[in-house]
Amino acid sequence: MTDYNFKSYHIRSINAASDEERAAINQELKDLYASLSEEDKKAFNEQLQKFLSTEVGRLKSDYEAIRGLNNPN
Repeated sequence: MTDYNFKSYHIRSINAASDEERAAINQELKDLYASLSEEDKKAFNEQLQKFLSTEVGRLKSDYEAIRGLNNPN
């Protein structure tokens, strides 16, 4: 099974110099997905869901930590 490095796409998108560059990165991911077999698409989707869940959890934790700094108990 292929491991997809979604973090690298995410970092590249964050650091994109323009909306056009960000769109090109997004298109690169879409093209990769379109080129996959049905079995590989399933693995891609599962890995993407795991990556997104991890990132959302991390962002929530960071937000709560920052919010706690602004609202000490």
